Amino acid sequence: MAKRLHVILARAGVASRRQAEELIREGRVAVNGKVVVDPATQVVWGQDTIRVDNRLIDRLEPKVTVILNKPRGVVTTVSDPKGRPTTAELVRDIKARLFPVGRLDYHTEGLLILTNDGELAQYLQHPKYGIPKTYLAKVKGLPTAQAMKRIRCGVILNGKQTAPAKVRKIGTTGKNTWIEMTIREGRNRQVRRMWAAVGYPVLKLKRTRYGTIRLGNLKPGTYRRLTRREIEDIRKCIPR
Repeated sequence: MAKRLHVILARAGVASRRQAEELIREGRVAVNGKVVVDPATQVVWGQDTIRVDNRLIDRLEPKVTVILNKPRGVVTTVSDPKGRPTTAELVRDIKARLFPVGRLDYHTEGLLILTNDGELAQYLQHPKYGIPKTYLAKVKGLPTAQAMKRIRCGVILNGKQTAPAKVRKIGTTGKNTWIEMTIREGRNRQVRRMWAAVGYPVLKLKRTRYGTIRLGNLKPGTYRRLTRREIEDIRKCIPR
């Protein structure tokens, strides 16, 4: 049965559907020896020959999904031209080709999901599903009630207002404040930019939860595979 090329690439564990679309548009995918640039190209698995960067895609990998406690000072990528440590290096003992679901910036630590399950990744990071993501942030200063209200209602970033966020104070350390915050968007460096917009820069940031998945007591730089129950709980929420 013919399916769209970007869907097949996601199922083969090459990338998420969105990332697969980018690979195709960049001219890095060939079908039966010819480069294609349309993600909607129809292909038949097992019949058509598919190559990505001249690498033959000839099998569907077993689905593997892990959560990693990303340390600060690690980039969310497969390789880095600056030679910085990458998240790929932290899971290199896993044979499957894993790709991150979303990103955590260089200075942010905490829960990062990596998977070769394109359907799962598509659901977890697509904006229309609004999967909640919870962070623990240390902000500079003592936020006022008005600042907290602005965060809850949304602030303007690049001319567009952010969606409402859940936020509560956890405690204070001298002149700084620990905040727990949950958002349903995934804009670039959103939590940091939101607090900067109301005058309280983020000093430390850690993601502790993504949807139904919690970081728990996982040590920085280590990972664990999601349990069957955790995967089932996520899949129950995927629209059919």
